[in-house]
Amino acid sequence: MRHSSAASRLAAPNSPPRRECACAVAGARTSASPPPGPRGGSEPGGTMFTSTGSSGLYKAPLSKSLLLVPSALSLLLALLLPHCQKLFVYDLHAIKNDFQIWRLICGRIICLDLKDTFCSSLLIYNFRIFERRYGSRKFASFLLGSWVLSALFDFLLVEAMQYSFGITAASNLPSGFLAPVFALFVPFYCSIPRVQVAQILGPLSITNKTLIYILGLQLFTSGSYIWIVAISGLISGLCYDSKIFQVHQVLCIPSWMAKFFSWTLEPIFSSSEPTSEARIGMGATLDIQRQQRMELLDRQLMFSQFAQGRRQRQQQGGMINWNRLFPPLRQRQNVNYQGGQQSEPAVPAPLEVSEEQVARLMEMGFSRGDALEALRASNNDLNVATNFLLQH
Repeated sequence: MRHSSAASRLAAPNSPPRRECACAVAGARTSASPPPGPRGGSEPGGTMFTSTGSSGLYKAPLSKSLLLVPSALSLLLALLLPHCQKLFVYDLHAIKNDFQIWRLICGRIICLDLKDTFCSSLLIYNFRIFERRYGSRKFASFLLGSWVLSALFDFLLVEAMQYSFGITAASNLPSGFLAPVFALFVPFYCSIPRVQVAQILGPLSITNKTLIYILGLQLFTSGSYIWIVAISGLISGLCYDSKIFQVHQVLCIPSWMAKFFSWTLEPIFSSSEPTSEARIGMGATLDIQRQQRMELLDRQLMFSQFAQGRRQRQQQGGMINWNRLFPPLRQRQNVNYQGGQQSEPAVPAPLEVSEEQVARLMEMGFSRGDALEALRASNNDLNVATNFLLQH
């Protein structure tokens, strides 16, 4: 059967990482959530986005608001109200000499360059995985902390350039919500697993994170002095992520404010659950379409069994019985149909788990027991095991 062969390929210990099983990070883990649909892994060119989780902005209302509101205001200023753009210029000299402190807010929220708006919006969409992993309040606290710290580092970098090298930077730095976007590259580099997609030449390879780094490089080179904003954003993200001087406790969103915005704005910017319907490329042949749908059925079966185990774990407590949940996927290749009779599958020997992969899962916040059982259930496929643990 084609279904059995597709499942056997998924469960093979030496099979390459599944491209469509993204190393997604979901902050809101719900056992009742449906299995996510494919994320472009089976379509040409779709593997570059495999680290961004399921499609859409489900469980990411803050990311959705950061996509819609600043982008709409940026388009409004560029197309209909160009005479108002001077109010949103990030002018350090005016802030320092004329005490126009309000520019620290207005000049660092809305991008006046549409190229910066486009690139930063794409990056925010990809970084929505951190809102799912941390939760909206912690994600907002990270953005607030990096946004405040980067304003200080902007002044320090400009003054250091002038004092050390005699270089006077332009009075106007690039406007927009750029520094927190660059700050998010710090947890992206540290906590998202790197999965190789294709080998190019020697040590050079394409991974699931390559396209996001290219977008960051495009944003980094989009202006003359945007590198100042980028460096200050990276430094602020490093300071906040490493909890230097306990800045994460000082620069954080109060619980009452988080509850207020959750009650007022979250219903507006919340998104519906993603559908599980497969997206088939227009140029795909019938055989490819059947194979993709068989793999989708396998993936849906895995996630439904995993969700059932999570519910039982919440009701009874203790570890998930992964060996009870996943034997259909690990042993399906041993099932033979002969004359309408199904032979009894043989129980495989315990699979040796790579300690390096266990450590990578534990760095993402999972217990050693869950990491071991997830890797055994997925036949040492880090991509699949990460998807199991993070999507629920």
